[in-house]
Amino acid sequence: MQELKHRKPGDKIIRRPREAARRLRRVLGVGALYSAGYGNVGSSIYYALGIVAVVAVGATPIALLAAGILFVFTALTYAEGSTMFPEAGGSASFARRGFNEHVGFAAGWALLLSYIVTISLSAYTVSPYLGYFLPPLKDDPVLGIIVSIGIILFLMLINIIGVKETSFVNIGAAVLDVATQASLVIIGLVLLISPGIVAFTFEQLKENIFGAGNWPSTGNLIYGIALAALAYTGVETMSQMAEETRRPQIRVPRAMILMIVTVLVMFSGISIVALSAMTPQELANEWARDPVAGIAYNLPFEWMKMIFKPLVGVLAATILLIATNAGLMGISRLAFSMGTNKQLPAAFHRLHSRFRTPYIAIIVFTIIAIAIVLPGLFTDDAVSIFSNLGGLYTFGSLLSFAVAHASILALRVKQPKLERPFKLGWNIRIKGRELPITAIIGLVATVAIWFVIVNTQPYSRWLGLGWMALGLGLYILFKWRGGVSSDKNGKPPE
Repeated sequence: MQELKHRKPGDKIIRRPREAARRLRRVLGVGALYSAGYGNVGSSIYYALGIVAVVAVGATPIALLAAGILFVFTALTYAEGSTMFPEAGGSASFARRGFNEHVGFAAGWALLLSYIVTISLSAYTVSPYLGYFLPPLKDDPVLGIIVSIGIILFLMLINIIGVKETSFVNIGAAVLDVATQASLVIIGLVLLISPGIVAFTFEQLKENIFGAGNWPSTGNLIYGIALAALAYTGVETMSQMAEETRRPQIRVPRAMILMIVTVLVMFSGISIVALSAMTPQELANEWARDPVAGIAYNLPFEWMKMIFKPLVGVLAATILLIATNAGLMGISRLAFSMGTNKQLPAAFHRLHSRFRTPYIAIIVFTIIAIAIVLPGLFTDDAVSIFSNLGGLYTFGSLLSFAVAHASILALRVKQPKLERPFKLGWNIRIKGRELPITAIIGLVATVAIWFVIVNTQPYSRWLGLGWMALGLGLYILFKWRGGVSSDKNGKPPE
């Protein structure tokens, strides 16, 4: 008002853009965070179980358990980092603060690859489960690709409209999915301890795990553990959404802990029930693309099949839609963060004038995700496609997880007094600095498994390293043409 009162004729009023116009809306609570995270993690069991079985055979439950332990350590690391920096970016944001913008870009670029594969893989897996209602969706690869492309395009439009409009659907589908998975686990375990049920016995379970030809080689077991990381994808998505969460210092850790408990119980139970219902060879071949449907089809009583076959088909398709949606949400928010910090062109930081969503990032990565599934039009080997995409996913995700662990450790050394609303326990003291044991173990394990992937899987090695080389080249070009360097704290200058 004072400015208006003393304004002279001919004076110009320069208004600063409102800070809120450059921020994402804080609209999410624990339920929305949990549903988005479990939409990724809970959905992955619908395809990861089959992918892991292709390599780990009877040791599939062991591989999932080992990966689950690493998932707990990683989730705890992300909980500490996300409460310190409640913004879109995830491991890229942690790395920018813990190291510098260059390491932050590398982490973000690797994570972009993981999100792209998650979107493509989740959308591609919807068709086999809907094959119960329309068999060509399971048998015709061309039709499956067309459906996948339609799903990705539809969710692109939903994400441009806004994140809040999708949260209600996510929560409802996640609740129904947890209930269905829990029912299958309970029924399977009850059948195991019930005498007279020939289809489910401890002897058959033991044979399927340890029998001749069912136990993998050491190399395949390690690779199986790496692929099992595909089943724990939601932690990065939840971290990306911290910027859109109300009171993230409290709600992000709560949502992550809730997801950890749910995931470990469900995944261990589902994998045991699967190897009780069918042999590992059946799981890795006939039911590789829709392993949970295989459990429903092999239940010993007809009335159980009548209930669970259509139920699994509907809920699997629904939760995979949520996973595809969560992948789009995560990748667009990550690109938004990298655009904000001058690591990608400013277009990725641009928000829609009405919906305030990063619509350009959503559109660009939708196109790339569609391109990833197009090769499926030229091959009938769906299992090979799944295995290759799974390996490519783990290349990017394990690299990002390793950077996240290293960044939290670096921040403990460089900024020990930084406020940590959620601080990891189980620390060891080195030169007066408290370093969390879980982050140290997580770092060593993820780096070791990542090197196994690079050394043993040509598809993942060359495409993954090619993607990183492309990113490095674009990053150098962008900086040379005017990208702005960040300060010592990883923040770009105003």
